[in-house]
Amino acid sequence: MVIADEKEDYISCLPETEGYTTIGLGCGIGTNQETQSVVFDLVKSATQALVLDADALNSIAKNKAILSEIPKNSILTPHPKEFERLFGKTANDFERNELQRKKSINLGCYILLKGAHSCISTPEGNCYFNTTGNPGMATAGSGDVLTGIITGLLAQSYSSKAAVCLGVYLHGLAGDLAVEKLGEQSLLARDLIKYLP
Repeated sequence: MVIADEKEDYISCLPETEGYTTIGLGCGIGTNQETQSVVFDLVKSATQALVLDADALNSIAKNKAILSEIPKNSILTPHPKEFERLFGKTANDFERNELQRKKSINLGCYILLKGAHSCISTPEGNCYFNTTGNPGMATAGSGDVLTGIITGLLAQSYSSKAAVCLGVYLHGLAGDLAVEKLGEQSLLARDLIKYLP
């Protein structure tokens, strides 16, 4: 499930990806130079679709040439600031949506722009908007839970499109169920996991 870095130099800690059907990368890994090198090398060497979140995206934003190396059908899960770092500023939501669609087409990837009504763009240029979720989910670790859900669905042989659409919906639904019992103010990321079943 997890490969931890216990080595001194990054070359010896680059994980072997052969045999893995799914790789989720970025949650809590930081963006120091060694970590960026591992992210870049892993993206370049991967043959399977990746789920890229948080610091994997922030690392790629520091070397945008890596974007073209991301395997087709991968899923990128930026929040608005990460999206801006990756693809540039836009004047408004409409321009950002156009840019999101364009980047999904160009990269052959799914882009999940997280927010109040998360938007998923596809390699065909289509968009899907999520209807579940609530403001209580805007809490530390909530995006990490989402990355785990999507990665878990991919590992169960769902297509990238199904994994990202279903993952976002279930993540928000778990948040809605949790809020009914716990309220928005005290919601924690781990509460979402408890309500997934």
